[in-house]
Amino acid sequence: MKEKRRYEMGAGGLCVCPKCGERISHRSGIPCQEERCPGCGTKMLREGSYHHRLFEEKQAKKKRQQSPGSTENESS
Repeated sequence: MKEKRRYEMGAGGLCVCPKCGERISHRSGIPCQEERCPGCGTKMLREGSYHHRLFEEKQAKKKRQQSPGSTENESS
């Protein structure tokens, strides 16, 4: 029986480091999460993947909370 893959993103694309932003070409057959960033050693994320989108949403939320016009971090 053939093993079913969870994600079919194809052979092309990039792996992105969530810590330093380094980008490397995705290697066919090797999930980006098994790759380590050549710059800082952090596990990579596949650009456009579910986990990459979650990471980008989290970063955008952090930026909104830290922006000068935000009232969430101000005390009365």
